[in-house]
Amino acid sequence: MRSVTRAIVLVLALAASASAGSYSEDFSRETPGAEPKSFVALVGIWRIEPDGPKTTLAVDGTKWAKGQAVAGLADRARAVYGERYAEFLDNLKAYAYFPIAVAKDVEDFRDGEITVRFKGIRGRIDQGAGVLFNMKPNGDYLTLRANCLENNLVLWKVVQGKRSSVKWIRNTPTGSGTWHELKLEVHGRDVRGYLDGTLYLEHTLSEPVSGKVGLWSKADSYMHFDDYKVVSVTP
Repeated sequence: MRSVTRAIVLVLALAASASAGSYSEDFSRETPGAEPKSFVALVGIWRIEPDGPKTTLAVDGTKWAKGQAVAGLADRARAVYGERYAEFLDNLKAYAYFPIAVAKDVEDFRDGEITVRFKGIRGRIDQGAGVLFNMKPNGDYLTLRANCLENNLVLWKVVQGKRSSVKWIRNTPTGSGTWHELKLEVHGRDVRGYLDGTLYLEHTLSEPVSGKVGLWSKADSYMHFDDYKVVSVTP
């Protein structure tokens, strides 16, 4: 009953979200072979690539090296967090082998939903695709991630440079070489995770969500992302 009630509340809130704000990016206006303009790539190698007729954002972990930040990182961090960028850089080592890219035009996501389509291209260690959210100026964040090699859905958190799992859901079919949809819903402290339209994960956080959003991956993952959408119901 509680889950049904929360679902009804979120549906009603989303129905009224047109005035609250939304953001979407299908990368069709981006330049193949170049870094994305709509996302700030902070860790890892991110570039625009074609996938059939579609233009996608790719994270290429084939040349992964532990702690590999992108060139000009200080300027990129400043673009995301302004004068607080130094605090963010101090904790960057926490991202070791977690490529991240932050959406430029979403300032503060609190309530609503984030969806993205992803496809695992290759990766021997990992094929991870995640929705990054609740990212703070000090580098703390949450991520909901799927993995094409492990077939599980996990809610992770990074606090003061230390990563830990919040909740694991196993047996979530996520085959490589095919497109999947990952969706995060946030309402107050309640978080819900969907994979390909199926609700798998539910969790109540210790405090409400508020922060930057983006995309996340891991290690040698080579992934394609498309149709990134944010619907915010925050007044």
